[in-house]
Amino acid sequence: MRISFAEGLARAISESLAADSRVLLIGSGFVGLNTEARALLEPALHEFSDRILVAPVSELALAGAGIGAALAGQRPAVDLSTGSFIFQAFAQVVNEAANVHYMSGGQSAAPVTFCSLAGMRGAGAAQHSHRTQAMLGQVPGLQVLLPGGADDAYHLLKWALLESRNPTVFISHALLLGETAELTEGAPMLPVGQARIRREGRDVSVIASSITVPRALAAAQTMEREHGVSVEVVDLRSIAPLDRNTVLRSVAKTGRAVIADERNRSFGVAAEIAATLAEEGLASLKAPVRRVTVPDVPVPYSPPLEAELTVTAEKIIAAALHVLDRR
Repeated sequence: MRISFAEGLARAISESLAADSRVLLIGSGFVGLNTEARALLEPALHEFSDRILVAPVSELALAGAGIGAALAGQRPAVDLSTGSFIFQAFAQVVNEAANVHYMSGGQSAAPVTFCSLAGMRGAGAAQHSHRTQAMLGQVPGLQVLLPGGADDAYHLLKWALLESRNPTVFISHALLLGETAELTEGAPMLPVGQARIRREGRDVSVIASSITVPRALAAAQTMEREHGVSVEVVDLRSIAPLDRNTVLRSVAKTGRAVIADERNRSFGVAAEIAATLAEEGLASLKAPVRRVTVPDVPVPYSPPLEAELTVTAEKIIAAALHVLDRR
């Protein structure tokens, strides 16, 4: 069965509502679903309307309500809409949800899922284009999930809603909602926290997450067709937990690494992975690591200016050719 990313989210929510009476939805937009996915979710919204709180937009209050419900034994999904708006809820997400397990000596858990639709989406401007994964990845106690395909969107969200014991930030990318993938009914997913080899290769490893996964795959196809280069694509799938071992094994095989990350260059996910390779994988490297990231500037409203900042397949190809010394 082939589904879109948005349909994967809708299926995960519908099936979770049906599977566990503790699952409830708090918010207004329900993770930014498009028309087709909303239609898929609509029957569940009617059937389980007693577990759906359509609330006024107040991210701090929504997050607090979700944490309280989780502490009371429920498994809420809190829709925080556009990723930039999670800043309004930081006090609850970072200082309450993330700390409750540790500060209660393990006696309390808050299995709440904060859903966020983030990323550079086209003319979103500085206030609607934040990519918050690096900030959130620095918070002990939070899980940060970043699906790069429709299959993982379904599996990871369903896992967060039904199985996780910890607070989770589930970040969908606005430009991934229409991407499609095969979803095999009953097929087991990779354990959460384990990166996925999306494409096997031998010459260079491209480490990606979220929107940079399909762009890395497109770059890999072009590299093989036009340059005869075999590219391995590693999809991180989550950054907290971060699967360093799969990254290190991939780079040990290829000897070269390009990290594609739609975050600012400084203090980002790409910087953390580059540091890991320097500390634990230096002997494997045949060339310095290259990062393909976003400059440290606010995202402009102007589409041409935004395009200049965007991590593209072409920029990934240029970085891969650089580490292969084929500039």
